[in-house]
Amino acid sequence: METTTPKESKTFPPSQARPVKLEEAFSKTKFGLYNLCLIAISGIILAAVLLETLGISYVLPVAECDLMLTTREKGVLSAISFAGIICSSHLWGFLADTRGRRAIIMPTLFLAFASSALSSLTTHFWAITVMRFLTGFFISGPSATIYAYLGEFHGKRNCSRAIMGASFVFGVGSILLPLIAWSIINQEWELAIPLLGIVYRPWRLFLVVCALPSFIAGLALLGLPESPKYLLSRGREQETIAVLCSMYRWNAGRKDPPLVLTGVLQETEAQQTKVRREEAASGKSLVGLLKQMWHQTAPLFMGSYLKRTAIVCVLQFGIYLTSSGMYMFFPDILNRIAEQQGKGVNRITVCNAVYATRFDIHELVSLDANGTARSEVCHQKLDISAYEHSFVLEAIYALGFAVIGLIINAVGRLPILVFIFGLCGTCGVLIVFIDLPLLAIWFYLILLTCGFCISVVNACTIDLYPTNLRAMAVCISLMFGRLGSIVGSNLVGFLLDTHCELTFWISGLLLVGCGVLSFFIPNIYKRNYSEGRFSVSSR
Repeated sequence: METTTPKESKTFPPSQARPVKLEEAFSKTKFGLYNLCLIAISGIILAAVLLETLGISYVLPVAECDLMLTTREKGVLSAISFAGIICSSHLWGFLADTRGRRAIIMPTLFLAFASSALSSLTTHFWAITVMRFLTGFFISGPSATIYAYLGEFHGKRNCSRAIMGASFVFGVGSILLPLIAWSIINQEWELAIPLLGIVYRPWRLFLVVCALPSFIAGLALLGLPESPKYLLSRGREQETIAVLCSMYRWNAGRKDPPLVLTGVLQETEAQQTKVRREEAASGKSLVGLLKQMWHQTAPLFMGSYLKRTAIVCVLQFGIYLTSSGMYMFFPDILNRIAEQQGKGVNRITVCNAVYATRFDIHELVSLDANGTARSEVCHQKLDISAYEHSFVLEAIYALGFAVIGLIINAVGRLPILVFIFGLCGTCGVLIVFIDLPLLAIWFYLILLTCGFCISVVNACTIDLYPTNLRAMAVCISLMFGRLGSIVGSNLVGFLLDTHCELTFWISGLLLVGCGVLSFFIPNIYKRNYSEGRFSVSSR
């Protein structure tokens, strides 16, 4: 690599400097304040996605009487946001590859905030279901695109670490979820709003608070540019150089010489693909848009990309089925266990606790009509243990993401995936046999930590595809992940009250299968030496 000293930069005019590859340009900009700010904002966006999709899990147990929800309807409502994500993932992935990453992330964050705030004002099952679907539809834009956006501000050396850093920020932010839920939902106030025909209770305010990170992150993106890799792939070289120089100014010290870049070399891209991208960017008709979406998607399921796409999609499906699907009923199940312990039952399995606390919401309507107190069966609060263990889970995520970020280059991605899948899957199977509630809850916590693998698989996905297919590949894989969330949530909703044990068997064995499948990720064994560190190469 050729470098110039400060003296040489003053001696030779910029015209004599040679163009550099983008990877070399990233190394010149250094890693500093700019990258850390970008990682923090990306982490907030990831936390916003979590709050918008998983925050509803705290609402379901306390809103079941206000919205008259059956267990199956709880499963539908917990999954509907993921359905919205699936319906729009393809669209946002295509638009992110053709219109720009930032151009999609920023407006969808504001739209997700608006739809989530409106969902807090609904009065029955179908109304809140529609609004939560729209929330998922819009939050899908940043949920997958942010990985490509963040990764394209970094070279190969720091890409995985930056993604794991954002995941750590997301983990720290997600710790606030049970704390916010406890501080808001367990309050005892209510406010009648005759104009809207609703009684505004704490769970409604909680939905609005969960939407605030989307709004804050949208405002933060107003000060950030489009990713340099995307700009370069569109032939906007001068804008790419401007972004790189801005990164250098933020990262370099005051005594460092100014960055001199006269040109950045284009990354290799098939001419046919480049023409399609240009056509898509200028296309206006719906038919033309759908045609270009097909051209953007089809390569992922052809040739050497077919195996890669199939593997990452199956892995994300298995991860999300458990980490999201099983999580949606986590506070509810913990609340049921606490209810049994409050009655003096100290030895009971998770599923027996579920069976002992089930009731029919339609019987509740009959009882209420006869004047029987609703408070006997309706939960306006969650037991404190549900918040405590949820907090522990989020703390484990925050710490785990930090550890993975530190060791991922040295250990490699495959050992991390196999260890997490194997441990979580085994715990999922053992839960059904344990009659010590506290131990069973800890095994449940470990089962849910399979979500660590989401970011690791995303890091693998980014390295498996070129820039022009990267955002679409991540969106498609996460679309299958969200499908797993829908399947998982509805699976629990349909089976929990009647075949509880089967839900844990399915999730546990599926994770073990994902651990085996991890060995077949292309080039997962290859490693490159870089300054004494291991980094897994997927190219």
